Amino acid sequence: MLAAELIDPMLPALKPTDLVGQALAWMEEHRVGQLVLTDQGDYRGIVSEELLMDVADDDRPLSNVMCLFEQMYVLEDQHLFEVLGLAIQHQMEVVAVLGEGREFTGTIATSELLKKFAQDLGVQEAGAILILNMNERDYSMAEISRLVESNNVKIISSYFSSAAYGMPDRSRLTLKLNRRDITPVISTLERFGYQIEAAFANAPVESIDQERLDLLLRYLNT
Repeated sequence: MLAAELIDPMLPALKPTDLVGQALAWMEEHRVGQLVLTDQGDYRGIVSEELLMDVADDDRPLSNVMCLFEQMYVLEDQHLFEVLGLAIQHQMEVVAVLGEGREFTGTIATSELLKKFAQDLGVQEAGAILILNMNERDYSMAEISRLVESNNVKIISSYFSSAAYGMPDRSRLTLKLNRRDITPVISTLERFGYQIEAAFANAPVESIDQERLDLLLRYLNT
């Protein structure tokens, strides 16, 4: 999903001539703590509720108020992951979207962005979650997918977390599956040498390793 598809048409853009009181009212109405400031279609930055609350005069124009993130924005063709990375890194509640000519085209709310990200990861889909612990050199999504799908189970989404420096055995692969009964998948992966670090599911999990089974059940019951 691209930035242009994530724009919320209901979020207003502020102008330098707008007053502090009006900006605060819009933020309250739309339940956001920031809004984009534009000047004749050009992006100028983001005005925050925190800064506006420090202004004693509600009738003061925004042209006299400090802006945040003046140089931070995304283009219409940037991917959801890029937008989310920018928003999280700089703790932005809204992100400005610019067109090819750097003209302002709309605003993305980070709260809605997170919902879209969760949907893409299949967070709301029913199914189990497996966390595999492996050496980074042993990572092969093609092989892991083949082993999982050999049990008539599909991988909805996956996330690979590289090991910290000096800890090559601590890389993790998180899999979201489309089924809750993950016993056959665990057995297959273990048979091929994969270490299951944790499992989260709504169906009982069995393992040929009783100690590991007890560990998994403790995760499931937390």
